[in-house]
Amino acid sequence: MAFGYIGSMRTKPGHRDDVVAILTRGQAGLREAGCRVYAVGLDPEDEDKIWVSEVWESARHHADSLQLPETKAAIAEAMPMLTGEFTGQKVEVVGGLGIG
Repeated sequence: MAFGYIGSMRTKPGHRDDVVAILTRGQAGLREAGCRVYAVGLDPEDEDKIWVSEVWESARHHADSLQLPETKAAIAEAMPMLTGEFTGQKVEVVGGLGIG
């Protein structure tokens, strides 16, 4: 069973595209860290909200990825553009398209 995380974050007005650019770079490193799916989406009803859906080999892989230098640098770069309003939901991924 894989580990999934679905979360949202709110950006300060005018910074959504900047944060999306940060979130969508460095994807090769995520794959190497055990990430199977990493999707960044825009909320069609809220121009300042971003959704991220992730599927990892395990919860440990996800936790370890947060300690990578490039992940820490991306978080530090994005944080000043965020309001601090986050949501998150952990899930056990049991199957689906693209889930081995």
